[in-house]
Amino acid sequence: MLVRRVLPVLLVAALAACGTNDADSSAAPSAGNPSGGPGASAAPSDAAATPSDPAAVPSGSAAASVAPGQSAAAPSTAGGDTQQLPLGGTKIFPDYRVVAYYGTAGTGTLGVLGEGSPDTMLPKLRAAAKPFAGDRKIQPAYELIASVAQAGPGRDGDYSQMIPLSKIQQYVDQARRNKVMVILDLQPGRGDFLPQAKQLERFLVQPHVGLALDPEWRMPAGKVPGKTIGKVSAAEVNRVSAYVSGLVAQHRLPEKLFVVHQFRSSMLPDISKIQKRPGLALVQHVDGFGTRSEKDATWDRLRRPQQFHLGYKLFYDEDIKRYGARDLLKFSNVPELVTFQ
Repeated sequence: MLVRRVLPVLLVAALAACGTNDADSSAAPSAGNPSGGPGASAAPSDAAATPSDPAAVPSGSAAASVAPGQSAAAPSTAGGDTQQLPLGGTKIFPDYRVVAYYGTAGTGTLGVLGEGSPDTMLPKLRAAAKPFAGDRKIQPAYELIASVAQAGPGRDGDYSQMIPLSKIQQYVDQARRNKVMVILDLQPGRGDFLPQAKQLERFLVQPHVGLALDPEWRMPAGKVPGKTIGKVSAAEVNRVSAYVSGLVAQHRLPEKLFVVHQFRSSMLPDISKIQKRPGLALVQHVDGFGTRSEKDATWDRLRRPQQFHLGYKLFYDEDIKRYGARDLLKFSNVPELVTFQ
C-alpha cells in the first residue's frame, strides 16, 4: 500500500495565506486515493475567506457575471459568432489534447499548480505537456481547486470554503493572456455542487473556463470530509451540467470542459444516468495513484469511453514508476485530458 506523506502544519500555514486552512486527518491514506486518503484537503473553516453561501452571489445578477477589474477581453453577450477557444476553434475534442496542472493557490501541498505563481508554473506546464501531443495540438490548462473541503462546518455549515475570488481572478486573467484553459474544481463538502458553481458564474461565462466536480469531497448527510469518501448522484451532476450548458448557449461560448473525477465506483453510483449536454465536453477523469498495476486496475474497472471523453491523472510524488507520455499514447483509449498533481 502506498501512503502519501502529509504535512499538516505546513498546509495550515500555506492555505491560510490564500484564505483557507487545513488540519490533520485521523483517516489513513489508502492506495488508489488521489488525495492521499480521505482528509488530504479537509480543513477547519474558521479562517477568513469568501463564504460558500449560495446567496452570496445571486445567479444572473450583474455581480455574478462581471468580476471587479475584469478586462475588456471578457466575453460579451451581444449577438455575433460563437467565441473562440484560446488556441482557436469552437470544439475541444478531437482537435486538442488538454494537459493540466492541478492544485490551488498559495500551496503546493494540494497539487503542483500551487508550487508557484501562474507565471512561474506556466513554462513548466508547457514543457510537461509537449510530449503528450501525439496526433493532436496541445492545450495547456490550470485545474484550480476553487472550493476546498473542510474538517469543520464553517459559518454556513457546509464543510467547504471558497478560496478568495481575487485569487481565481488572477489565474483566469493570466490564463486568458497566455491562451491557457482554466478548469475550476469544486469540493463542496455537505453542500450541493450547483450553488458553488453559480458563485463562479463570472468566470464560467468566459470562453476559456470550464468546471470540474470532485465527488470524493461531496459528503452525504452527517458525514465529514476527511473521514469518508463522498459520492454524488447523476441527478445532481445533471443539474450542474444543464446550468453550465445554458451559459454556453446564452453567451455564445465555445465548447467547455465539464469534468467529473472518479477513483471508486461508489463515488458515482448511477454514472450511466449522467447526461451529455450541448456545448460541453463531458470528461470522466479517472484518478488514483500507486503502482502501474494498481492504476491499470482502476482504469480498466471504471472507464466508460462509450459515454465520456476520458481523463487520466499522473502524480509526481505518489505514482510508482509514473507513466510517461509515450506510455499513455499507447493506451487503447488514449486520454484526452491529462492532469498532473
